[in-house]
Amino acid sequence: MHKLLTDALHTLVPPKGDRHGPLPPLMLALTAVTGLVDAVSYLALGKVFVANMTGNVVFLGFALAGAKGHSVVASVVAMAAFLVGALAGGRIVTRFAAHRGRLLAAATAAQTALVAVAVVMTALTHGRVTTAVQYTVIVLLAFAMGLQNAVTRRLGVPDLTTTVLTFTLTGLAADSAPAGGSAPRPGRRILSVLAMFLGALASAELVLHGELVLALGLGLVLLAVTSATVHRLSASDAAWIRPQS
Repeated sequence: MHKLLTDALHTLVPPKGDRHGPLPPLMLALTAVTGLVDAVSYLALGKVFVANMTGNVVFLGFALAGAKGHSVVASVVAMAAFLVGALAGGRIVTRFAAHRGRLLAAATAAQTALVAVAVVMTALTHGRVTTAVQYTVIVLLAFAMGLQNAVTRRLGVPDLTTTVLTFTLTGLAADSAPAGGSAPRPGRRILSVLAMFLGALASAELVLHGELVLALGLGLVLLAVTSATVHRLSASDAAWIRPQS
């Protein structure tokens, strides 16, 4: 228990000299954003994910088999936008490969702009999801999450992929003491799961009570704060800004 709590504390407040600097808590914020936007997309945009592409592949199979409530077009559009976003993220990675702070700052600034457009669109229709709003918001959010995935992959902070929890949950069990493992970073792994859970829970509560704009707005606030924070912190010459070997 002591190891778990210590690891969780060091994830939330990284100790001085940590090789990833302030990145772990920033990655947790992005993980919460993932839960938020996937809840919005699934509950309000037609049973589709904008971050969890594994789910979309499965949903596409459901739709092709004729399952009610699932759309071939929505799944394909989400996956296509995600791939284009990942491509854009790859370009950002190439440009800022030597500076992890500027890399994350550029990515989160772009995500903030994309989600801001989604908020404005849904606000203009007072939260009413027309077909045009549905697909436009799917494209905006999936693009943003594809970009996030590409950049997070390059940042390489262990156990903080921000969108994929399958390996995180597997690690919690497979690396645990009962399995004969050393249980590395248990606190960080649990925080990652908790961040996505809380993001999804908060977003679902808002969406199910007719507050789609507020749900997206919450994601926008998290992204804007993350972007501003990393922009300020990356101005230093600390060791964490350099790419990992």
